[in-house]
Amino acid sequence: MKPLEIFETRLRDWADLRSRVANLPLDQTCDSINRWWFQLPWCPYRLHWDDQATWPDPWLLLEEPAFCDLARGLGIMYTIAMLDRPDLQSCFLLEDKTHNLVLVHAEKYILNYSADNILNTSLDISKNKKRKLTLAELKTQIR
Repeated sequence: MKPLEIFETRLRDWADLRSRVANLPLDQTCDSINRWWFQLPWCPYRLHWDDQATWPDPWLLLEEPAFCDLARGLGIMYTIAMLDRPDLQSCFLLEDKTHNLVLVHAEKYILNYSADNILNTSLDISKNKKRKLTLAELKTQIR
Protein backbone atom coordinates (compact mmCIF):
# COMPACT_ATOMS: atom_id res chain seq x y z
CA MET A 1 0.00 0.00 0.00
CA LYS A 2 1.06 3.55 -0.66
CA PRO A 3 1.55 5.86 2.38
CA LEU A 4 -1.59 7.84 1.53
CA GLU A 5 -3.66 4.65 1.37
CA ILE A 6 -2.29 3.57 4.75
CA PHE A 7 -3.19 6.95 6.25
CA GLU A 8 -6.71 6.88 4.78
CA THR A 9 -7.23 3.34 6.08
CA ARG A 10 -5.97 4.26 9.55
CA LEU A 11 -8.09 7.39 9.62
CA ARG A 12 -11.21 5.43 8.68
CA ASP A 13 -10.38 2.65 11.18
CA TRP A 14 -9.73 5.21 13.93
CA ALA A 15 -13.10 6.87 13.28
CA ASP A 16 -14.76 3.43 13.34
CA LEU A 17 -13.06 2.67 16.66
CA ARG A 18 -14.34 5.87 18.21
CA SER A 19 -17.87 5.15 16.96
CA ARG A 20 -17.77 1.58 18.28
CA VAL A 21 -16.65 2.53 21.78
CA ALA A 22 -18.67 5.73 22.22
CA ASN A 23 -21.32 4.03 24.38
CA LEU A 24 -19.56 0.91 25.63
CA PRO A 25 -18.87 0.35 29.33
CA LEU A 26 -15.61 1.89 30.48
CA ASP A 27 -13.64 -1.35 30.71
CA GLN A 28 -14.64 -2.41 27.18
CA THR A 29 -13.84 1.07 25.85
CA CYS A 30 -10.38 1.04 27.41
CA ASP A 31 -9.68 -2.48 26.18
CA SER A 32 -10.78 -1.68 22.62
CA ILE A 33 -8.72 1.50 22.43
CA ASN A 34 -5.66 -0.22 23.85
CA ARG A 35 -5.91 -3.18 21.46
CA TRP A 36 -6.41 -0.90 18.44
CA TRP A 37 -3.22 1.06 19.12
CA PHE A 38 -1.24 -2.11 19.86
CA GLN A 39 -2.12 -3.58 16.45
CA LEU A 40 -0.26 -0.77 14.63
CA PRO A 41 3.39 -1.19 13.59
CA TRP A 42 5.93 -0.58 16.36
CA CYS A 43 9.31 1.15 16.29
CA PRO A 44 11.74 1.66 19.16
CA TYR A 45 11.94 5.45 19.06
CA ARG A 46 9.88 8.23 17.49
CA LEU A 47 8.80 10.80 20.07
CA HIS A 48 10.48 12.10 23.21
CA TRP A 49 9.07 13.93 26.20
CA ASP A 50 11.64 16.72 25.81
CA ASP A 51 10.15 17.50 22.38
CA GLN A 52 6.56 17.77 23.61
CA ALA A 53 6.07 21.17 21.94
CA THR A 54 6.60 19.52 18.53
CA TRP A 55 4.53 16.39 19.06
CA PRO A 56 2.22 15.72 16.09
CA ASP A 57 -1.50 16.34 16.27
CA PRO A 58 -3.76 13.26 15.95
CA TRP A 59 -3.90 13.36 12.16
CA LEU A 60 -0.16 13.77 11.67
CA LEU A 61 0.43 11.01 14.19
CA LEU A 62 -1.75 8.64 12.16
CA GLU A 63 0.44 9.31 9.11
CA GLU A 64 3.45 7.80 10.86
CA PRO A 65 4.69 4.48 9.48
CA ALA A 66 5.28 3.03 12.97
CA PHE A 67 4.74 3.96 16.61
CA CYS A 68 7.06 3.96 19.60
CA ASP A 69 5.78 3.47 23.13
CA LEU A 70 5.26 7.22 23.64
CA ALA A 71 3.60 7.74 20.24
CA ARG A 72 1.19 4.89 20.98
CA GLY A 73 0.40 6.41 24.40
CA LEU A 74 -0.18 9.78 22.78
CA GLY A 75 -2.49 8.15 20.24
CA ILE A 76 -4.45 6.53 23.04
CA MET A 77 -4.79 9.93 24.73
CA TYR A 78 -5.93 11.54 21.47
CA THR A 79 -8.55 8.83 21.06
CA ILE A 80 -9.84 9.43 24.59
CA ALA A 81 -9.83 13.21 24.03
CA MET A 82 -11.87 12.86 20.84
CA LEU A 83 -14.46 10.70 22.63
CA ASP A 84 -15.01 13.42 25.24
CA ARG A 85 -16.76 11.03 27.63
CA PRO A 86 -17.24 12.16 31.25
CA ASP A 87 -15.99 8.81 32.59
CA LEU A 88 -12.70 9.20 30.70
CA GLN A 89 -11.83 12.73 31.81
CA SER A 90 -9.61 11.68 34.73
CA CYS A 91 -6.89 10.15 32.62
CA PHE A 92 -3.29 11.06 31.99
CA LEU A 93 -0.19 9.99 30.11
CA LEU A 94 2.62 9.14 32.48
CA GLU A 95 6.28 8.39 31.89
CA ASP A 96 7.73 6.03 34.44
CA LYS A 97 11.17 4.42 34.39
CA THR A 98 10.38 2.03 31.54
CA HIS A 99 6.99 2.83 30.00
CA ASN A 100 4.67 5.58 28.82
CA LEU A 101 1.37 4.60 30.36
CA VAL A 102 -2.13 5.97 30.04
CA LEU A 103 -3.93 5.77 33.36
CA VAL A 104 -7.72 5.99 33.39
CA HIS A 105 -10.37 6.24 36.11
CA ALA A 106 -8.27 6.82 39.24
CA GLU A 107 -5.53 4.61 37.80
CA LYS A 108 -7.82 1.56 37.71
CA TYR A 109 -7.10 0.98 34.03
CA ILE A 110 -3.60 1.05 32.61
CA LEU A 111 -3.32 1.35 28.85
CA ASN A 112 -0.18 1.07 26.75
CA TYR A 113 1.45 -1.49 29.04
CA SER A 114 0.19 -4.70 27.49
CA ALA A 115 -2.00 -5.47 24.50
CA ASP A 116 -3.91 -8.05 26.53
CA ASN A 117 -4.39 -6.52 29.98
CA ILE A 118 -5.73 -3.15 31.07
CA LEU A 119 -6.43 -3.70 34.77
CA ASN A 120 -4.10 -2.35 37.43
CA THR A 121 -3.36 -5.52 39.33
CA SER A 122 0.36 -5.47 39.99
CA LEU A 123 1.99 -2.18 39.05
CA ASP A 124 3.02 0.32 41.71
CA ILE A 125 3.11 3.38 39.53
CA SER A 126 3.27 6.04 42.21
CA LYS A 127 6.95 5.31 42.98
CA ASN A 128 8.24 5.64 39.43
CA LYS A 129 6.53 8.74 38.01
CA LYS A 130 8.83 10.91 35.93
CA ARG A 131 6.56 13.07 33.74
CA LYS A 132 2.83 13.46 33.36
CA LEU A 133 0.40 14.97 30.84
CA THR A 134 -3.26 15.27 31.80
CA LEU A 135 -6.12 15.02 29.35
CA ALA A 136 -7.01 18.67 29.98
CA GLU A 137 -3.45 19.73 29.08
CA LEU A 138 -3.53 17.61 25.95
CA LYS A 139 -6.87 19.09 24.86
CA THR A 140 -5.46 22.62 25.01
CA GLN A 141 -2.69 21.54 22.65
CA ILE A 142 -4.96 20.06 19.97
CA ARG A 143 -7.68 22.71 19.80
